[in-house]
Amino acid sequence: MFDFRLIKSSGPGGPRLGEITTGRGVIETPVFMPVGTYATVKTLTPEDLKEIGAGIILSNTYHLYLRPGVPTIEALGGLHRFMHWDGPILTDSGGYQIFSLSSLRTMSEEGVTFRSHLDGSSHFLTPETVVGLQEAMGVDIMICLDECPGYPTPEAEVVKAAALTLRWAARSKAARTRPDAALFPVVQGGMIPALRREQAQAMAALNFDGYAIGGLSVGEPKELMLAMVEATTPELPEDKPRYLMGVGTPSDLVEAVARGVDMFDCVLPTRNARNGMAFTSTGKVVIKNTVHGSDPGPLDAACGCYTCRHYSRAYLRHLYMAREILAYRLLTLHNLYYYLKLMVSIRQAVAEDRFAAFRRDFYQNRNEGGSTGG
Repeated sequence: MFDFRLIKSSGPGGPRLGEITTGRGVIETPVFMPVGTYATVKTLTPEDLKEIGAGIILSNTYHLYLRPGVPTIEALGGLHRFMHWDGPILTDSGGYQIFSLSSLRTMSEEGVTFRSHLDGSSHFLTPETVVGLQEAMGVDIMICLDECPGYPTPEAEVVKAAALTLRWAARSKAARTRPDAALFPVVQGGMIPALRREQAQAMAALNFDGYAIGGLSVGEPKELMLAMVEATTPELPEDKPRYLMGVGTPSDLVEAVARGVDMFDCVLPTRNARNGMAFTSTGKVVIKNTVHGSDPGPLDAACGCYTCRHYSRAYLRHLYMAREILAYRLLTLHNLYYYLKLMVSIRQAVAEDRFAAFRRDFYQNRNEGGSTGG
């Protein structure tokens, strides 16, 4: 069971409000999906995720295929039971992870041969087998295998990768056997606006359940990334969800929503937490900075998360400098709470026709490019 209802729209390439219905729950969009690459969002339990408002999470087919192996997950009742999460799960196909193994992979029309980053063993995946792996895990939203070019990449190679991704998308759709699980292709096209538009139109003609926008946030300037989003979203069906893969910072989310994106995932809130950086309503806080050593205040006075209700910056800095595991857990709780509440605020602003004002207010007194404290 999968359905998308567009509740409010300001046009093909503007902010939208929607609702995704799956067999495991309803997801309000725009939505941010916490990343649980290895069937876990690092340091948090599924109960933690529900408490902070997560409605859907992301796991990664490539990593789960290698460890513990999809047959193991299937034998243990599927990915939801395996990880004790009863909400919707989206699985990335692993195309980006395979792309990152540049020296360990070989692309062909049929599929991709690669060596495991774990033990060097050789593997071969096709668009059909990637769909089969995701179906076997019992996930709710599946992503087609794609070829993800880096930045910069010569135009001829970008065009070739986009064409291959389109052919693989058609093969993925033909291989699908589970109608209850949604299937999204990945729109590629590098940093070429005309190619992005062309690929979006071609993918739309194949009539998928939703559409992912890939190959962005791979090293290009932010302005270029947003320009590619702006070129792509107007060409995608208005009545299907649009998912921008691997993006991004809080301002990226705001700007991509302004350009018609509905779904996001990114490792930033969890990875940055483990590196001692917190997102707040006034910008970044680097907790190891000495200025926080005797600060009795919370990370963010405007935040209602468990961490900010109970712990001071001084205590968090102490935990982090002592390399206590609790530091990573508390900072992760805060960062994901911040991201999820940001999406709630965005949805409210779109619903109340005040997104433009929200967008202006968002940037006031922010310091996202740096950090607060000395």
